[in-house]
Amino acid sequence: MPVVNIVAADALARLAEFDTVIDARSEDEYAEDRLPGAINWPSLTNEERRIVGTEYKQVSPFVAQKRGAALVARNIARHIERDVLDKPKDWKPLVYCWRGGKRSGSLALVLGQIGFRVHLLEGGYKEYRRAVIAALEEQPQGFQYRVVCGPTGSGKSRLLQTLASQGAQVLDLEQLANHRGSVLGLVPGSPQPGQKQFESRLWDRLRRFDPARPVFIESESKKVGDLRVPERLVECMRAAPCIRLELPHEARVRLLMQDYDFFVTDTEAFCERLNALRVLRGNEVVKGWQEAARAGRTEDVVRELLLRHYDPIYLQSIERNFAGHAAPLMTLDWDGSAASLEAAAAKAAANG
Repeated sequence: MPVVNIVAADALARLAEFDTVIDARSEDEYAEDRLPGAINWPSLTNEERRIVGTEYKQVSPFVAQKRGAALVARNIARHIERDVLDKPKDWKPLVYCWRGGKRSGSLALVLGQIGFRVHLLEGGYKEYRRAVIAALEEQPQGFQYRVVCGPTGSGKSRLLQTLASQGAQVLDLEQLANHRGSVLGLVPGSPQPGQKQFESRLWDRLRRFDPARPVFIESESKKVGDLRVPERLVECMRAAPCIRLELPHEARVRLLMQDYDFFVTDTEAFCERLNALRVLRGNEVVKGWQEAARAGRTEDVVRELLLRHYDPIYLQSIERNFAGHAAPLMTLDWDGSAASLEAAAAKAAANG
């Protein structure tokens, strides 16, 4: 059966039609970013790409192509034996590599010769990436946002999670970026995705939303950790109406002690992260916080961090960037309990 070439815009609009999306690039290319839901069937592994590339430069392109052909054929055979023998005749995969060339073309050709209806992404990942960048210029403008505002520790992420569990449309940028949005926000041992993968995740989430329903989002800055939020989305967020979330100060301290329990149990990691605040708060202040944490008074440090660092910065930022904060759609007061949070989320969903 002949292979069907498909342009990126059509492929992205029809992703749900394909039974499997196959990324024929190497493991490292796949890890950096890929189409949503894609699985990795390398036509050349990382090491094999290095070998072929070295021969291409140091020997000749012809010798490298022979070596590459042998490796690709061997790998395709393994993929078929492992993953294709049980596929029905109407199985319909989408295949791509970096530019839609030899690696994906070879795999698509063999699968097509077997009798499967194979679609090959024209231009490969490179064209997919262009399509995502273009889409992120347009997508954000198609929705009505409700921006959840509130100082650090007020439970904004928890409210978003509860709203999602109640069926509301939620765009949780911190979840997509794998970061909690502050200088202490990187979870130890859990790195952020790269910028490209973050944007792919964002595009994938936005494409699933219903424009007729509001989208709840947190009042994030232009960056979440090391990752940049697309400018068009930032503009839409800052122009949107706000929902103010309020939690008593001591309840905020308790919530942060729960949410950042890894710092409670690993004092040295907490102290190391506090070093990032030396420029803003001074060596002596940070040294005092570190000494208090090592003395077992982490809760006192969290309390001071809120009063002396996070609250002043938050107030300046929210007043400067979110005009809707001064006259919010509503103010949600909760007391830190699950029942209170459920009620706050239900109120936001009903009146948002």
